[in-house]
Amino acid sequence: MVVDEITDGIRIAQLLSSEFDGREDPPLDSVTVVNADPDVEPTEDGALAYELEHEGDDDPFAEVFVHPDRVRIELAGDVEAVERKAAESDIRVRPKAVRLPRVLVFVESGAEVKRAVDAVVEAL
Repeated sequence: MVVDEITDGIRIAQLLSSEFDGREDPPLDSVTVVNADPDVEPTEDGALAYELEHEGDDDPFAEVFVHPDRVRIELAGDVEAVERKAAESDIRVRPKAVRLPRVLVFVESGAEVKRAVDAVVEAL
């Protein structure tokens, strides 16, 4: 049996976007995909594909970057909770050393999308 695993950054970003737009359970029902670039081309450093905004907030709480073989989500908010949830879900995560702490969550396959969304929820 052949198992196809989605490891294309653009496709993973699309799957993530669909999860954020399609889920109606709290707190995802108040998350919106904004500033989407439909023509984004993946780069080794990551190209900004879209941002995530929480209803009632003026600024996005997350940015989604597309790499050729993965997606990187850069989050603000409760970074320790995001790190903990991602680690529990066996998703690669690391802190970003900047003022106003941020955390990076790496989504390396389509199979990790739902677990990554669960980690993003922790930022809210």
